[in-house]
Amino acid sequence: MTYNELSQQIFRKQSYLCVGLDTDPRKIPHSLQNEPDPVFAFNRQIIDATADLAVAYKPNIAFYEAQGPRGWESLQKTLDYIPADCFTIADAKRGDIGNTSGLYARTFFDRSAAGLDFDSVTVAPYMGHDSVTPFLDYAGKWVILLALTSNPGSADFQRQSINEQELFEVVIETAKTWAGPDRLMFVIGATQADELSRIRELAPDHFLLVPGVGAQGGNLAEVSKRGLTPNGGLLVNASRSILYASGGTDFAEKARAEAQALQQEMASYL
Repeated sequence: MTYNELSQQIFRKQSYLCVGLDTDPRKIPHSLQNEPDPVFAFNRQIIDATADLAVAYKPNIAFYEAQGPRGWESLQKTLDYIPADCFTIADAKRGDIGNTSGLYARTFFDRSAAGLDFDSVTVAPYMGHDSVTPFLDYAGKWVILLALTSNPGSADFQRQSINEQELFEVVIETAKTWAGPDRLMFVIGATQADELSRIRELAPDHFLLVPGVGAQGGNLAEVSKRGLTPNGGLLVNASRSILYASGGTDFAEKARAEAQALQQEMASYL
């Protein structure tokens, strides 16, 4: 999906909602436990309930890898089920020496290799440009680079001072020399909303993937006020608050209600 196509979807759906498919088999309703693939059965109903409200879906790869071959099969089926008009994110946080990153890129971008064809993958920048650029070798695919995350430990490194800048700022400025806004996004945690104005000065045109709204306590109003651009510029992720809005047979209905509340609030900011 191109930059313009993603922007158009945001304004067509009046939404910049990304639904995180962090599907834990232990939290799937009992009514699905006898399905041949309970994880996929759950994801399918979540997607059916939210596809007109969301512009992106983000499976967290750890939830699938933890299940071994069964999880990988669930991931493949889930990815194939997501509508073509939705942007797909492999939340994998990969990043290693060049040839290893090349294999990670092949995993998520080359359907003939592992059966997956995501639009994008989250990447850790700590090892520098040669750990990131192999992901950019795939035409039309995106890198979503970790910059300033929501977790408490983010300050251990991301907020360290380097020549009167904080490390996350150096990451953003340096990464901009590797790819333009049409191929590169940044992860900014919703609990870091106070920094979004500064981040927009550094990256005025790049999309930002913003997790942490919902169960993690991020404020959608503040994120939107500081992060929206004329092209949209945001993908705001909610996972647990949507997936586990109910543990009963009405889980899809409750998930839709949660997603719709976010979408309607987003429409007011757009």
